[in-house]
Amino acid sequence: MLLNTKFLRPSPDRRAVSRERLNALLERSGNKRLNLVVAPAGFGKSTLASQWCAQNTSPTAWLSLDTHDDQPRQFWQYLIGAFEHAGLMGLEEAKKQLSQASGDDLTAVITCLINTLATEDKPWSLILDDYHAISNSDIHRQLAWFIDYLPPGMLVTLASRTEPPLPLARWRVRRQVQDIYPSLLAFSEEECLSFFRDTMAMDLTEPEIRAICRRTEGWVAAMQLSALSGKARQEPQGQSTLTTPIAVEGKLISDYVLTEVLEQLSDELTDFLLDTACCPRLCASLCNTILERTDSDERLESLLAQNLFIIPLDNRNEWFRYHDLFREALLQRARIIDGEKADALQRRTVNWLLSHGHVQEAIAQIVSNEDTERLARVLAEHGNNLIHGGFHLPVLEWLRYLPDEEVQENPQLMMLKVWGLYFANRVDGLEPVLSQVEDLLDRQVADSHPDAEGALAIQAELSLIRSYLARSRNDEQNASNLTRQALKDIDNNQIPLKSVTYYGLGLDYFGKGELNDAQEALEAAVHFGQVERKPSTVLSSGGLLSWIQYHRGDTELALETTTRIRRWVDEHYSDPSQPRLISCWQNSALTEIYRERNELELAASYLAPLLEHVENGTEPGQHVVIQYVRGHLAFSEGNVETAIEALEDALFVGNKRREHIVFEPPAVSALLARCYLAMGDQAKAMRCIEPAIRQPANNPLNREQNQIALARTLISGGQYREAQDTLSTLIPIAERNAHNRHLVEILLVYAEALQHEGRSEEAMAMLERALHKAEDAGFMRLFAEESETLKRLLFDLPRLKTPGRWNRELLAMLENQQTDTHKHTQMTPPAARQTQIKTSTASSPLVEPLSLREQEVLQLINQGLANKDIAVTMAVAPATVKAHIRNLYSKLGVGRRTEALAKARELGLLDDSL
Repeated sequence: MLLNTKFLRPSPDRRAVSRERLNALLERSGNKRLNLVVAPAGFGKSTLASQWCAQNTSPTAWLSLDTHDDQPRQFWQYLIGAFEHAGLMGLEEAKKQLSQASGDDLTAVITCLINTLATEDKPWSLILDDYHAISNSDIHRQLAWFIDYLPPGMLVTLASRTEPPLPLARWRVRRQVQDIYPSLLAFSEEECLSFFRDTMAMDLTEPEIRAICRRTEGWVAAMQLSALSGKARQEPQGQSTLTTPIAVEGKLISDYVLTEVLEQLSDELTDFLLDTACCPRLCASLCNTILERTDSDERLESLLAQNLFIIPLDNRNEWFRYHDLFREALLQRARIIDGEKADALQRRTVNWLLSHGHVQEAIAQIVSNEDTERLARVLAEHGNNLIHGGFHLPVLEWLRYLPDEEVQENPQLMMLKVWGLYFANRVDGLEPVLSQVEDLLDRQVADSHPDAEGALAIQAELSLIRSYLARSRNDEQNASNLTRQALKDIDNNQIPLKSVTYYGLGLDYFGKGELNDAQEALEAAVHFGQVERKPSTVLSSGGLLSWIQYHRGDTELALETTTRIRRWVDEHYSDPSQPRLISCWQNSALTEIYRERNELELAASYLAPLLEHVENGTEPGQHVVIQYVRGHLAFSEGNVETAIEALEDALFVGNKRREHIVFEPPAVSALLARCYLAMGDQAKAMRCIEPAIRQPANNPLNREQNQIALARTLISGGQYREAQDTLSTLIPIAERNAHNRHLVEILLVYAEALQHEGRSEEAMAMLERALHKAEDAGFMRLFAEESETLKRLLFDLPRLKTPGRWNRELLAMLENQQTDTHKHTQMTPPAARQTQIKTSTASSPLVEPLSLREQEVLQLINQGLANKDIAVTMAVAPATVKAHIRNLYSKLGVGRRTEALAKARELGLLDDSL
């Protein structure tokens, strides 16, 4: 007699979260024969299969398996019974063959079942739930044969905690399998919201729900246990609001792990899970060391095969981690069984992590054990490299775990605090801390402290940090002297700071425009950064080096530099548990290089990671560089409004935070003035560039750029002779210093000034020189951004028609740009071409009137204020200003500032007399 309840699929809860994205994957398609749903316990496999069955119109047989079904005869008896229970007729012959079969050869039985299914008008579906209960190899082989010979349209769905030993590779090649693994099965944040609010009827805030989703990683069983725990803490009067914030309930999950997972495993595998729970990440070497065994790779493969909440962290199956909640439950269980053993294993784990360079994870373990004595030792030894590797904020956080008196009496820990505050851009309060360190060092030397020699070595660090502070105050001479003193001192001690010191020298030389010396210092910084294992310094030094190489016209060398350095960093610091290290200088240089080579999409891909830093808040110098590059790319793309917004923000931050910037940022005013010229506002361009001319920049590159912008502005105002006088003084300087990118731009602008005076032959000669220099350097976008006057001259140059890849690409770019402009002109009505920003209905009323705040924003835009300035004037957040502008644009039916102002004037919304 068969147990009929094994044929009953779980009734779907009408309140359950609808998972249409997964249901669609389970549907019939092409020649698919198998849906394979594999995930750990509690991931909703059975619920998903049940939901799909409820909406599936084809006849479906359901079979819930258990360990009693792990014999071929019983397995096929129940499988035939499932079809019979679901209404499949004509199974008598299959049942007869089963009763007469001897041994485990059930070929005739399976053949009869396949033949019966083939006679059906509609294709059937079969759901085998909990297939992980089957371990008999005969059953796996027989089921594979069954699936291979299914009639067309027949679909089998297996729900299992482990991947079954079926010929899946062959079926996947034939596209006969749909895989649904934990990453797909895990609840998304939106599904979590629906689960708590609809299924569990809990009135939680959205941040609470999203926090639980991240903590459980979409593991629905853990979410359900959390919800049940939260319901128990609701008000007895039946209020839906929790009295305390909901949290993932550890004990419930621990009990679930014990009963649903560990009790199903062998003792040996259970012991391995419990003993390795102390590891934040796992690899065979780590597990072998702490467990004093040699077969951990086999154990990890077994865990992966059984899908036991283990997540691969690479494509080579070398590194893994346990699901966080699963690991916590294991740790809890391990401490209950043998607390001393658990502590010993954790100490071994920390030792292994430290000896193999995984310092951050080791410190995290030390902090969780509240071992402040060891934390102080480890930070003193490794903290400097962590800070210069870009992890200054975690170091500052770890220092807070130590007693204040312990930090204040330890010069090494105090210097970690100093460097951490410096890189966190909290420099205002650094001077008292530096004085405190100096006093402490003086006392140790005077008292013949055992570490007096080490105390003297820290003086080099003090000189170096003071050089950076002097640089931020524009005290270049003092900064240079302190840097050289630090370099001299470092040769006599063991502190690995040469890379940072040479980077400081590189900044000094770059600020003076001494690019040869800057390159030499930055190459040294890269070299010593690799020796000292300081990836962040290597990236920053190499990034600034490539920036200089690009501006000198050595574009290919700049690309080779970035590639070489990126390869080294990825080879030595490719940690899947950490975000990829990004350098502002390097990504900015790459953005500029590919923008100039007219590969705008590739340029944008290098800019994208930097924008997150701007949004989240970054060091002000980096903020200015990123916004400058962002504005330059937007200008090249023709998005002048976007460029102006980014550049105005860069100028605002650069002026407001100048004392916190340790180098002179790019010439923002020059590029901003060029944007105003592109908008036809010569007066605003001149107002923008005049302050930069009155107070010349320290960096010769910036001085040149500002002078070029001045010449462009003079040409726009018809002052051609004055523009030539300005440019003629720049040519020998740019040639002497190998500022080749600027030299090309100078020659182009000079050619335009000559052409406006009717001196065409001289203009053409200038263009020839510009083309020759640009081809050597690989510059291209420069030409596309010049005036139509210049571009017409370029088309007439015989040189551009000569063979050569660069000539062809430049000519093609200019022709494509001309075609796009012509198409735009043809598509624009004549009336609109006369005034580009004028709309066709001058007096059309607004569908919705502007609010008082939107009217205020409109007036401030009309005054030329940037978003940040508007926010200051209105005493609101910049995000609020952006929201007002979006609403304003929507009501006016425009997309840009100029269009908004034009439309507002047409509607009489602006009073320009104010």
